[in-house]
Amino acid sequence: MRSKIEDYNAVVAAAEKFTRSVAEGNSKYAKELFTEDACLFGFLNGTFERGSIEQFYHNVDIVGAGEQFKTRIDVLELEETLAVVRVLEEGWGGSIDFTDVLLLLKIEGQWKCVAKAYNQNSNTVKK
Repeated sequence: MRSKIEDYNAVVAAAEKFTRSVAEGNSKYAKELFTEDACLFGFLNGTFERGSIEQFYHNVDIVGAGEQFKTRIDVLELEETLAVVRVLEEGWGGSIDFTDVLLLLKIEGQWKCVAKAYNQNSNTVKK
């Protein structure tokens, strides 16, 4: 059975906490989205990052998004208690483009992110 539009909208609203934190350079909104034990995986400027979501919070809090920062949220998969979301980011910190994949679970009626994996577009890697 296909999920209702309101379910998709709820997942997008949850993911917007992620994009708002990045846009404003303030992790407080993302902290509402991610579970305490959420993890991240990806490469930032060629260095492999993995571990606690706290690394993401740190990066968000020290790097402003930049005036040209843009995002797009796509819900790739939505089941009763599971969602996969892709977030495209352009111009983070004024120069970095990312594709993030967020894995969300509906926990006690709220969409929470349990994992984040990302790719930094190769043409924005600083060496």
